[in-house]
Amino acid sequence: MTRSSVRAAVLGHPVGHSLSPVLHAAAYEALGLTAHYTRRDVPVGEWDTFWAGARAAGDWGGFSVTMPLKPLAARDADRVTPLVRALGVANTLTFEDDGRVVADNTDVMGIMSAVSAAGAIPGTPRAVVLGGGATASAAVAALHGLGAETVDVVVRTPSRARTLEAVARAVGTEVRTVAWEYAAEALHTADVVVATLPPRGADELALQWRAQAPSVSGVLLDAAYDPWPSRLASAWQDAGGAIAPGVDMLIFQAVDQVRWFTQGDPLAATPHEDRVTAAMCRAVGRPERGIPQRVRIAQATRLAP
Repeated sequence: MTRSSVRAAVLGHPVGHSLSPVLHAAAYEALGLTAHYTRRDVPVGEWDTFWAGARAAGDWGGFSVTMPLKPLAARDADRVTPLVRALGVANTLTFEDDGRVVADNTDVMGIMSAVSAAGAIPGTPRAVVLGGGATASAAVAALHGLGAETVDVVVRTPSRARTLEAVARAVGTEVRTVAWEYAAEALHTADVVVATLPPRGADELALQWRAQAPSVSGVLLDAAYDPWPSRLASAWQDAGGAIAPGVDMLIFQAVDQVRWFTQGDPLAATPHEDRVTAAMCRAVGRPERGIPQRVRIAQATRLAP
């Protein structure tokens, strides 16, 4: 399907801070499409009522989904992509022409693109994820897509890594659980780090690690984009590494959401996609960059069903 108009929204709670409306508005303007993209604050307790109404309305094109609704989005879709089946969470819901809803997780592509655009990543990178939540699940899949054979997952509560172990098995890689007290050591040897902690969640670690006078050459993505740079990102950059803010992840995952909402297929490029992506970057004050070819190749190979 190719749509000439789009009605969509970002769902979550809270959702007032979301940059998704800014990004999607820029994309649809660049495409010359009529679009109405809004925010909908939906607490978990109101999800069932909202979802029933949205399905009955029959005029929605799709939803971008943020926390805490990602597991519910995966649960209530009619069809899920292999990534959603592996991760158990979805950030994209698309209404097909027959009214059925398909769930996907474009966070994986967003993470891969953000770190690849920020700096050089080896073919088989030494990879570290800080945190054990829903974004960490996407990070494990993304790092597998970039060639990591094992992903070190650094968590404060070891039981949180169990879900990530299941995700790793589902996508074809392995995770190694690292206790939080060894987080600084894990950073020293990493080619790529994805921090999935809440804002300021790694501030203490950043101070501890900086005190060790580290030297690195890899890439760090901090999924929390406010404040930016985070203390961890600043410490990493001062140690010689490249950094990517969470807003880059947000931009790149939205590129595939636009594919879903306009083409109905994440593998079908939108017309003039480089121009569309550049418009999205400008809308949030980021340098104009496209999705690296390495990421698109991985999407069609390592991450393919």
